[in-house]
Amino acid sequence: MNFKKCALPVALVACFALSGCQSNADEHAADVYQTDQLNSKQETKTVNIISVLPAKVAVDNTANKRAAQTTGAILGAVAGGVIGHNVGSRSNTNTATGAVVGGTAGAAAGSMVNDKTLVEGVSLTYKEGTKVYTSTQVGKACQFSTGLAVVISTSYNETRIQPNTKCPEKS
Repeated sequence: MNFKKCALPVALVACFALSGCQSNADEHAADVYQTDQLNSKQETKTVNIISVLPAKVAVDNTANKRAAQTTGAILGAVAGGVIGHNVGSRSNTNTATGAVVGGTAGAAAGSMVNDKTLVEGVSLTYKEGTKVYTSTQVGKACQFSTGLAVVISTSYNETRIQPNTKCPEKS
């Protein structure tokens, strides 16, 4: 029977497609700007970073969840249709039933992707004048070191502490 020949490739494709639904949250990093923030005056201050601690930041992942549900439904419907067609009498009824069941199962599998995902972040404690503050943001601990750093404010009560060092390059 062709069932095993069809099921394995479809299952592998589905696993790869659904595993790609992890948000990396790069757009939330302090050194990433939206187009409406370009070429505009932004208040800038220098601060002294006292400590850099690792943190986790929960970011919205609903767009990836919707994509996983859609991809799962499509892949499931195709796989179910192929399997349904190859089982029994190769009838249109088996093909349609397999496609509906496969599509439903694929969408259900895609719905297992979380609405929120945890990404790497940092908790920066810094001194501004005589006051000490903490700012948590998306980024890697290796992007920051104690000492002088720049804070750019694009809106009220926002702290975008710019990375003041680089992470070692992987070779």
